[in-house]
Amino acid sequence: MDQFQYELTRHDADLFAKLVYFCSEQGDCSLKEVPMGEPQALVDLLNERGQSGWELIQLMFGRDGVIACWKRRVRFDAEI
Repeated sequence: MDQFQYELTRHDADLFAKLVYFCSEQGDCSLKEVPMGEPQALVDLLNERGQSGWELIQLMFGRDGVIACWKRRVRFDAEI
């Protein structure tokens, strides 16, 4: 059976000051007012954590920053 390890990380609002995902009443969704460096900051975060085996589960945006929920598979050596 697969086993997983979970972790939460907090990232200050300064890094994602204007990263906004907006959905209209008609259901059309897009990124609005995104400065050039912010998408790359998110990509860098994802790649950095991914190199250590972490998979992003969810991002939660709040006034003070972003909470990222991560998981990675835990491997145990089989006993013989």
